[in-house]
Amino acid sequence: MNSESSPEGIPAATIVIFRSAPDGGAPEVLMTVRSRTMTFAGGMAVFPGGRVDPADFELAQTIAGPDLSVDEAAHQIAAIRETLEETGLALGLSGDITADSAAKARVMIEAEGALAPVLAAFGWSLDLDQIVPFARWFPQNEKLSRVYDTRFYLADLGTGEVDVSIDNSENTRLFWTSAQGALDAAERGEIKLIFPTRRNLERLALFANFDEARAQAEAIPVKTIIPQIDDNNDQPMLRIMENAGYPITAELLSTVQRG
Repeated sequence: MNSESSPEGIPAATIVIFRSAPDGGAPEVLMTVRSRTMTFAGGMAVFPGGRVDPADFELAQTIAGPDLSVDEAAHQIAAIRETLEETGLALGLSGDITADSAAKARVMIEAEGALAPVLAAFGWSLDLDQIVPFARWFPQNEKLSRVYDTRFYLADLGTGEVDVSIDNSENTRLFWTSAQGALDAAERGEIKLIFPTRRNLERLALFANFDEARAQAEAIPVKTIIPQIDDNNDQPMLRIMENAGYPITAELLSTVQRG
């Protein structure tokens, strides 16, 4: 995520990756801690993802159709590409995918910077049914170092035993946690969460499993969430819309972690 912002916002995409908890408890999601040297959200715990690149739009043009715009396809492709590069997980793809081939594909995507050459080299194809549109955040009214227009997706690994590893560039740590566990860790000061990540974790904590998350995501149309500063009270608040599926829609501006 190294492009300068524009008035329209930098297009970005991220995947909230579910897995069944090894102990049978609340489902876990994969989070990464960004390097403190990163301009945006340095040192923050976020979901894997990154900006949408021109090559993502080029590949999207080959699969778009009446039910899938080029813009939406490019965001989904970016989410798949960034997840493979940042974690080593081959989500949203179909074909002969093994731990070994995924590792080799990760090396290739880091070198090529695009997903299309990887698909051709390994004989894989896109399987966008694996990822579910969940949310869209565009904090254009806040004073941020860069403004990203980010689409969030959901995906399910199902199993509790999957190897992941950091990419050693933008991230310093990968970890599995329940959504509530991440919120509790933030309260203890063990991790830091920017406003959109905190709100999404609160929403994810509502679900007992991936199927519940998918059902809510499919029942509530994705709306563009643009946080607004509310100065009508003694202390300013940062608010989001009330009808997008989020249980907590406001936070004191003084406590908000910015990007």
